[in-house]
Amino acid sequence: MFNIVLWQPEIPPNTGNLMRLTVNTGCRLHLIEPLGFEMQDARLRRAGLDYREFADVAMYASFQEFIETHRPERVYAFTHHATQLYTEISYRQGDVLLFGRESDGLPADILESEGVTGCVRIPIAEGGRSLNLANAAAIAIYEAWRQNGFA
Repeated sequence: MFNIVLWQPEIPPNTGNLMRLTVNTGCRLHLIEPLGFEMQDARLRRAGLDYREFADVAMYASFQEFIETHRPERVYAFTHHATQLYTEISYRQGDVLLFGRESDGLPADILESEGVTGCVRIPIAEGGRSLNLANAAAIAIYEAWRQNGFA
C-alpha cells in the first residue's frame, strides 16, 4: 500500500476524486490541515461518490504530526521545482507520495524538512503551468503501483 498525503488541499472535488482513487488502488489518504473546505462539503461528496465511506482517510494538524505519527521510511514530495522525474524512483510499498495545495504547491519548509526523502516532478509541456492535483496524484499512484506489479 502507498500513502498519499495532501498538504492543505483547497478544492473539495480533488479530495473526493482522490478518495475514490485510493479505494480503487489500495492506498491510504492522509490530509494535512487546514483544509480549504469541510469534509461534509457537497462537492467532495459528489466527487467521492459512495467510495467515501470505504476510503481510509486520516487527518493531521500538521505535516510534522503526520511524520511523528507514522515515521515513514520514504517520503517523495511532488513539486515543479524538482529536477528528478517521478519515473526515476523505484517505489516500494509503504512509500509516501506528498502533494501540495492546488494554488501554490508545497512550501520550502516542507520541501526542505528532514521528513522528505526527495523531491520529484511530473513533466509538463513547455508553456504549461500545472496539473490538476487529483490527476497528478493519479499519475504518481499508478506509476508506483505498476512498478510493484499492481500488487
